[in-house]
Amino acid sequence: MVHDDSPVHAIPVSDDAKAIPVASMVETIVGCKWSVGMLQLLADGCSRPSAILRASTGLSAKVMNERLRKMLRFGIVSRTVYGDKPPVEVEYALTPFGRRFMGIIDEVRRLQEAVDRGAISESAVIGKEASPRGRRTSR
Repeated sequence: MVHDDSPVHAIPVSDDAKAIPVASMVETIVGCKWSVGMLQLLADGCSRPSAILRASTGLSAKVMNERLRKMLRFGIVSRTVYGDKPPVEVEYALTPFGRRFMGIIDEVRRLQEAVDRGAISESAVIGKEASPRGRRTSR
């Protein structure tokens, strides 16, 4: 089978992505056990859905597609379809916004690594969480 290397169409970033607060995106993406791993695979150059499935033991095609659709809506990934009749090839890639979003994921990973090696104690992290910036609220 001969494949034309030019994309037939690229799905544009959703206009809805501009209306969604970044904090909600972080909560939705980081809150899913599969999203962070999928984003890391995309950042590492894994672009085909079948490759993402093979690299993610336990991930179902249904959940993968739901996560990819959500990331498309948020403008974190783009989708490109090659070919005009079946079988078509589909590839996903991080958008420029998605590459910036990965900075958040990388910072979470670095924080976890610091906690794991004892550079930051878990009790210090929990203590700061209970009283943000040292402020106490009283009623």
